[in-house]
Amino acid sequence: MLRLRCLLLCLTIHFAAVAAAFFKPFNVSYDHRALIIDGNRRMLISAGIHYPRATPQMWPDLIAKSKEGGADVIQTYAFWSGHEPQRGQYYFEGRYDIVKFVKLVGASGLYLHLRIGPYVCAEWNFGGFPVWLRDIPGIEFRTNNAPFKEEMQRFVKKMVDLMREEELFCWQGGPVIMLQIENEYGNMESSYGQRGKEYVKWAAEMALGLGAGVPWVMCKQVDAPGSIIDACNGYYCDGYKSNSYNKPILWTEDWDGWYASWGGRLPHRPVEDLAFAVARFFQRGGSFQNYYMYFGGTNFGRTSGGPFYITSYDYDAPIDEYGLLSEPKWGHLKDLHAAIKLCEPALVAADSPHYIKLGPKQEAHVYGTTVHTKGLNFTWFGRSQSQCSAFLANIDEHKSASVTFLGQKYNLPPWSVSILPDCRNVVFNTAKVGAQTSIKRVNSDLPLPVISENKNLYTMEPWMTLEEPISIWSENNFTVRGILEHLNVTKDHSDYLWHITRIFVSDEDISFWEESNISPAITIDSMRDVLRVFVNGQLTGSVIGHWVKVVQPVRFVKGYNDLLLLTQTVGLQNYGAFLEKDGAGFRGHVKLTGFKNGDIDLSTLLWTYQVGLKGEFFKIYTIEENDKAGWAELSLDADPSTFTWYKTYFDSPAGTDPVALNLGSMGKGQAWVNGHHIGRYWTLVAPKDGCQEICDYRGAYNSDKCSTNCGKPTQTWYHIPRSWLQASSNLLVIFEEIGGNPFEISINSLAVGTICAQVSESHYPPVQKWLNPDFIDEKGRVNDRTPEIHLQCQDGFIISSIEFASYGSPQGHCQKFSQGNCHASNSFSIVSEACLGKNSCSVGVSNLVFGGDPCRGIVKTLAVEARCRSLPTVGFSQL
Repeated sequence: MLRLRCLLLCLTIHFAAVAAAFFKPFNVSYDHRALIIDGNRRMLISAGIHYPRATPQMWPDLIAKSKEGGADVIQTYAFWSGHEPQRGQYYFEGRYDIVKFVKLVGASGLYLHLRIGPYVCAEWNFGGFPVWLRDIPGIEFRTNNAPFKEEMQRFVKKMVDLMREEELFCWQGGPVIMLQIENEYGNMESSYGQRGKEYVKWAAEMALGLGAGVPWVMCKQVDAPGSIIDACNGYYCDGYKSNSYNKPILWTEDWDGWYASWGGRLPHRPVEDLAFAVARFFQRGGSFQNYYMYFGGTNFGRTSGGPFYITSYDYDAPIDEYGLLSEPKWGHLKDLHAAIKLCEPALVAADSPHYIKLGPKQEAHVYGTTVHTKGLNFTWFGRSQSQCSAFLANIDEHKSASVTFLGQKYNLPPWSVSILPDCRNVVFNTAKVGAQTSIKRVNSDLPLPVISENKNLYTMEPWMTLEEPISIWSENNFTVRGILEHLNVTKDHSDYLWHITRIFVSDEDISFWEESNISPAITIDSMRDVLRVFVNGQLTGSVIGHWVKVVQPVRFVKGYNDLLLLTQTVGLQNYGAFLEKDGAGFRGHVKLTGFKNGDIDLSTLLWTYQVGLKGEFFKIYTIEENDKAGWAELSLDADPSTFTWYKTYFDSPAGTDPVALNLGSMGKGQAWVNGHHIGRYWTLVAPKDGCQEICDYRGAYNSDKCSTNCGKPTQTWYHIPRSWLQASSNLLVIFEEIGGNPFEISINSLAVGTICAQVSESHYPPVQKWLNPDFIDEKGRVNDRTPEIHLQCQDGFIISSIEFASYGSPQGHCQKFSQGNCHASNSFSIVSEACLGKNSCSVGVSNLVFGGDPCRGIVKTLAVEARCRSLPTVGFSQL
């Protein structure tokens, strides 16, 4: 694994010397069963990675971990808003260097599925559309509309031409084997009537007319025209059928987790259910499956969609936001992929599976054979038995089942699939998790700045502060009569739009309020996402919501009063029909109520508008500009302030572990490091209820099942990529809206600190043994059927201690193990001898390994908990 990553890094460094072709040129087509690559049907596992949600320095490692996990393909969207931030001005650098990303995929020996869209959804700001698109006269998105089709075709052609010019299509020796046009339009098509149907036909014809030379897909598009393959998105796609017998069954988005919103719980999809869904897909005739996401990453800057989607896009994916493996999800899926690959010869040889009912909720699908169900008589057509593969499923959500298949009995846990690559031996069951569990730790937790004797870790620079003016601050303001739509003014160059007017209050108004015991109020028919109301420079109230009614009491003084309304966006709408009409700010009537002479229609007044923050405009978060801003030192006893900028400097944590910024002490705002926009932050707390103490994987999953993090802020940790850091004197700038304590902010490195495994005698031997000829006997079976636990620290770490080890009947789970009534006394010494001081180790789970049976008549289990620590490192890493 480490050598593979080093190879990829070398490829990155010496990229100019690498030949353009990564493969011998080959063609891709398809039939009703599968994609046909270079003349051969293939069963393909795909890993979703969005290149802008990581840095280029992270890409090689993410691709390597995907390949090691069993992926054949990397899937990504093309992000129009990132590549064409201004009309006609393209950007393909940094995190948007898609050519470099595709070449790295090819250099690793993997294929690439490029989803051009150009609508992507993806919980990305405005669904991936550039905001300038909505300003084109007469435009209507995603329908039979000439201005939109012209812009869409121009971008799609740009991307296809770019892939062709860089020789990245498979027929040129590149990794690109498939493209996608549009995205989940089937959910919206009915909103557009006949024009929607015409648009789908046009989009398909336009895409095919570009001459890309590879298949195109449309996901969630049951009426995908002609040779465009329709594909499934969802938690489960095993029942999906293509709209033509001539098209294979593809699963473009297997939702292995879900996204999170500010103030919401964190979704978690148990790997037993995820593996069940994947196994069922291939069991029932599927041939291409993509994890959405395999690595989710981070919504850096203001790229998160919404409204109200958090900066992290971790998605509970097999590789976490920081690039660390999420175990047991990654490891259990790796074993699943290996089992499916063992079945591939039989899966591609058969045009369709043979179905056998094994019980009321149990069934088998058999590939590579003809089955006479009466008497279960199998004919092999002269093929070796290794070309027969079977999937045995128990879809009962509650009970295990014992079934008979080919004269042998098999026990199937509830909601599980057993995979038999040779129609005899089970190599994998989706509910039996043998992969380790990894628990991440924070390597240090010191606030910044801190006076420390270790000058290599932390700076002694003080916190500095600067107030953001609550007023007009530049010559770029303008005054008009009426309330303007937020996005029409900001063009999404900032979250913030200031609206300022003056309100005259008479003696009669004051008397009327006192005598009637009422207060005036601002009433707005509808508002999104955040509204701050200031009167005479003082914050009067705030409203948060998505197109919600506003009734905000205000307090005026006699005479003229400055009324300032600050509207904010927290991610533009990324899903739904008519996105170009969604907008931001206010809708409907905006008025002041409670005045003696009646309501005041605020839309009739003169308003002065100011886009953005002064600190944004002058870029005081950058290394070049921050010293010009007039900062003052922040005292330790300062009260939390609203609309305040803070800055300090810090030294990078030593080592190569990923780095995170802990903003749990702050309120709401944005953060920058060395001028790089980390993203929005907000410490909204999730509801206290709705999380399950025990997550039951059985039964259909939804995003509310198995939720975590109840009663805690949705996000407090924010990823700082190592490549954005220097060894010392890193500039951290915070803009805080509602008040927080910067003295409790900390910079931390993250690593896997604890690893656990729990495997019983009833588990199967490691599936990787079936791939190694040294472990296969003359009958094609693994010659050593002993189950094993496998423990592995991340690269650069070793197992430093064994915290728990018991062979027998241990109880509990990782970090809460305890001995049961049955325990082999030598458990600790045997595990310690096998594992201490090593990066990885394996221990057999059998009486023979532990020198005898500690308690007869029960199935024994080995449970181990170990600690990892890093090896000494030298210097500073930017990986």
